[in-house]
Amino acid sequence: MNFLWTILAVLAGILLVLFVGTRVGVILIERRNPPAGEFADVLGARIHHVHVPAPAGAELPPVVFIHGASGNLNDQMLPARPLLEGRAELLFYDRPGHGWSQRGEANETPNGQARTLAALMDAKGIDRAIIVGHSFGGGIAAAFALAYPERVAGLVFAAAATHPWEGAGTSWYYKVATVPLFGRVFSELFALPGGYARINAAAAGVFDPNPLPATYLRDSGIELVLRPANFRANAVDVESLHAHVTTAAPHYPEIKAPTVVISGDSDTVVYEELHSLGLARDIKGAELVWICGLGHKPDWVAPDLVAAAIEKVAGRPVDLQTLCRAVEARIVAEIGPRRCRSPEEAALTVR
Repeated sequence: MNFLWTILAVLAGILLVLFVGTRVGVILIERRNPPAGEFADVLGARIHHVHVPAPAGAELPPVVFIHGASGNLNDQMLPARPLLEGRAELLFYDRPGHGWSQRGEANETPNGQARTLAALMDAKGIDRAIIVGHSFGGGIAAAFALAYPERVAGLVFAAAATHPWEGAGTSWYYKVATVPLFGRVFSELFALPGGYARINAAAAGVFDPNPLPATYLRDSGIELVLRPANFRANAVDVESLHAHVTTAAPHYPEIKAPTVVISGDSDTVVYEELHSLGLARDIKGAELVWICGLGHKPDWVAPDLVAAAIEKVAGRPVDLQTLCRAVEARIVAEIGPRRCRSPEEAALTVR
């Protein structure tokens, strides 16, 4: 009996340490990564955003950026803002439940998050914009384009996640975090210490085969997702994506906006042969920019190409394929030559 009580006491002590450690860790994370912008009350949620007004006579339409899973507005703002500020009105925002944005009851699905984006644009006086979606944000961008076609001046998909994949598989910890009640306990106790144990390897994997920028984790504030509520919101997003895109993907041919699809041939996070090739196939007139040696982060590895894609959908005469070759030359200089998969070859391995 004494042995049993000892075991229970040890377990209780470990759980207490994990709980207190998480609380302290959250405080430190928030001190290191304060809000970068302002807040707007949108459909019952307080949404954190950075709004960069357009100068008089801006050369481009407004541009709205939608970040991916585990991210926040810094993930696209840091590489994109220096290239576009002064040329267009810009809106970067933390998706509901990410960064400093509240989740709200309306944002458990991509369609709900598309409605929230429309309301945020209303609040900032943006009627129509080019929508740029990275990874999971690509799924939101497509949902927005289907729901609000009159508000889309153009679409840029960067390593997007937009189509159903075989098996609907996700990482085990996302599934655990979404279990009612137990998922909240799991997120509260294990998300932060477990996340810190693998955050460097996970970030490197997202960039692979391209090198992880030395200051990426510090500057982008990715650790914000390790806070329990954010971790769980991210898990709900990831777990809901397959069901959403299964329903949404058959409607992508209805999208009429000018579209550019940017993808690497070496993405280890999403199936580029499924999502990017699927978008290029489904959206009439979409231009596919297929980059040899690029992983899941075109927004960081090739921000100039993303900016050029924005110009292209705005109607400017931009040769994206020539720019793509220049990006590939930079990649070869960084990581050395590698065997490239053509879109045709990749299409043969659709999963």
